[in-house]
Amino acid sequence: MRVEIWSDIACPWCYVGKARFEKALAAFPHRDEVEVVHRSFELDPDRAKGDAQPVITMLTRKYGMSEAQAEAGEDNLGAQAAAEGLPYRTRGRDHGNTFDLHRLLHFAREQGRQDELLGILYRANFAEERSVFTEGDERLVELAAEAGLDAGRARAVLADPDAYADEVRADEREAARLGATGVPFFVLDRTYGISGAQSAEVFTRALDQAWGERSALEPVGGDGAQACGPDGCALPSHS
Repeated sequence: MRVEIWSDIACPWCYVGKARFEKALAAFPHRDEVEVVHRSFELDPDRAKGDAQPVITMLTRKYGMSEAQAEAGEDNLGAQAAAEGLPYRTRGRDHGNTFDLHRLLHFAREQGRQDELLGILYRANFAEERSVFTEGDERLVELAAEAGLDAGRARAVLADPDAYADEVRADEREAARLGATGVPFFVLDRTYGISGAQSAEVFTRALDQAWGERSALEPVGGDGAQACGPDGCALPSHS
């Protein structure tokens, strides 16, 4: 069975949703027969490369909220991440264009290192002080090497703006065809579609259902799960 996951490295709910899905997948009896493919989705495709801004600033401008509200939202996201065992810096992160990161992830997929690189990029973006948006290609080359990729080849990919660009665009067209307007978006064997960072229990049920069924793409789970879309990321409610 194939599970395709559309996500963006700038999406906090993708970071959290990946952990929840992996919790369900680890307990799935047929885990060794499941192929997971990560697909590209840009939340801010019109932002120029190198045009980064603090996350708090981006939130206040996009949502029209106060700085205090933006900080409270980040604090709640940090708590959601911590509940999944994920580190999350609630202050000092920045936001930028992720196209090159997606191109590098397609290169990593060819080398069988896609999941490793995605995890490293998430950690770098959400948990580390150094930026994945403002330090240039060498920062990304360093992270690619950490994922087991050849640094020289990764550098060449980043230096060529056309390398894997078609693959990124194809993923985004496919997401639109399937009706995905935000991420994370999970598609199980082209049978079930799951929007948002659902609970591990929802993912467990979907894996069980999809294992023995083939039908048209069918939504699973409620509409209230948090996700990120072109207008921004949903903010978690206060407990």
